[in-house]
Amino acid sequence: MAAHEVRDERVADLDGIVLVSHEHDLRVAFVRGAGMVGCSLTHRGEELLGQRGGLAAYRERGSTFGIPLLYPWANRLSEMTYSAGGREVGLDPGRSPIHLDANGLPIHGVLAAFGGWEIVGRTPGNGRAAVAARLDYGAHDELMAAFPYPHELHVQAELVGDTLTVATIVLPTAEVAVPVSFGWHPYLRLPGLPRSEWRVELPVRLRAVLDDRGLPTGETEPVEIDPGPLGDRSYDDHFADLDTPPTFALEGGGRRVEVRLRQNYPVAQVYAPLEQEDYICFEPMTAPVNALVTGESLRFVPPGGSFRAEFTVRVQATA
Repeated sequence: MAAHEVRDERVADLDGIVLVSHEHDLRVAFVRGAGMVGCSLTHRGEELLGQRGGLAAYRERGSTFGIPLLYPWANRLSEMTYSAGGREVGLDPGRSPIHLDANGLPIHGVLAAFGGWEIVGRTPGNGRAAVAARLDYGAHDELMAAFPYPHELHVQAELVGDTLTVATIVLPTAEVAVPVSFGWHPYLRLPGLPRSEWRVELPVRLRAVLDDRGLPTGETEPVEIDPGPLGDRSYDDHFADLDTPPTFALEGGGRRVEVRLRQNYPVAQVYAPLEQEDYICFEPMTAPVNALVTGESLRFVPPGGSFRAEFTVRVQATA
């Protein structure tokens, strides 16, 4: 048997694609017809991703789970309008698949469970299992209404040994620069171990002060969080400065899961609520929360250019 394999599997009533590392008993599944969401990551047959409402809730109401792509903005915006690259944009849930948070703010972009992706490449064997997907963003009026910057979006996922690499690539397709403000939202868990005993490592140096809606106020505060048990701590924090290289870790019960922000993810959100099912999220972000509105640290991909961001998830057996 080859060390790595790519499989086609049905997930609910959709086509899924599964990357397998036999040597490490690791498999990760993505669903093209639901936003290229990473719907499962299993190690030794046990699920390491928080499922919350699963694929059904993701498709019905955009309730995130697994490893979803938050695009074209991660987290929330403070308003239903923004101005970027000389374009004034008004967000309209009647025209675009926009989801609102409890305060009525647009959250996590417009691609939750979006079905317009196509698989453009797959590599089984040769020391890896990989899949590449493409979305012609500019071909969809409902998406362009919320983010009127024609481009292609590519997601490349590669499993080599015990490490999953996820690359996201933006390619402008018109003479218009494309703002970059997306992120991913991995929901991680350690099965069979109480949340209080999860050991976490947060490579953070500066925390953004947030208002009561979860939006940055513009102020920051230095922070140093020693590695240790999660205990009864909760997080919904935005970190504006990270160690280099930034490697978040979750460990316990014979496993260590690392999320490393390898390329073009300068900031991160950490989310670990107490009142819901047990999970912790280390969220790679290409721009600060609300950057489309404030313009803070907002980058643009020029016409003819490209932008690539990359993070990894490594699952190690420690016992």
